[in-house]
Amino acid sequence: MTRILLVDDQALVRAGFETILTTEPGFEVVGQARDGAEGVRLAGELAPDVICMDVQMPVMDGLAATREIVAGPSHAAVLMLTTFDREDFLFEALSAGASGFLLKTAEPEHLIDAVHALARGDALLSPEVTRRVIERFAAAPGAHGADTSGTGTHRTGIHSTASHSTGVAPGPDAAAIAPAPDPALAQLTERERETLLHLARGRSNGEIAAQLFVGEATVKTHVSNVLMKLGIRDRIHAVIWAYEHGVIAPHS
Repeated sequence: MTRILLVDDQALVRAGFETILTTEPGFEVVGQARDGAEGVRLAGELAPDVICMDVQMPVMDGLAATREIVAGPSHAAVLMLTTFDREDFLFEALSAGASGFLLKTAEPEHLIDAVHALARGDALLSPEVTRRVIERFAAAPGAHGADTSGTGTHRTGIHSTASHSTGVAPGPDAAAIAPAPDPALAQLTERERETLLHLARGRSNGEIAAQLFVGEATVKTHVSNVLMKLGIRDRIHAVIWAYEHGVIAPHS
């Protein structure tokens, strides 16, 4: 059973989301909050798996609430929902630690698919949006040492130098790999580093499996290990981490 918390200042919106989500077998709406502060409290009390979070709310907005939730003990994945198709909301939501971003104008089945994706531990962004995010984060001043973990933990002292190697075996993608001396990268096996590289290129599990000549179940294991060892919540933050730490260069 996937436990869902709804956080939105509009009662009609919450009621609409609840109606849509409770039609899906295996979904349970365990609570509703009217603002971000109440959402933070209920996230701790109700232990939801997925939180559907509005961006703009009184008392505490969704971005601030997301930061508090992902920095705390909750393991919930946050799906940001907004009426406005604004890039600044998207980037701020991802920086705060959200695992997905969806417009409220989306079709009901898209909301259901999004909750399923986050409950599985996946991120929810289209390939086009992923590319925009990659380029934005990779080009941002001071990207090295930025917080991409989605946990509220700021990484410091991370720089790329020519004296270190990622250790990925040579291949068609190897020329694009930049030096990355982050100690966390040294924890990854060769296969896990290759998996991270493919993630950074926006490839699905099926595509990665074809590239590595392994099954999708094996790829899922590699992805889980990469996220755990790097202290990252989901795939999209793994993509951002890879670009910010020099594992792969933009436009390569």
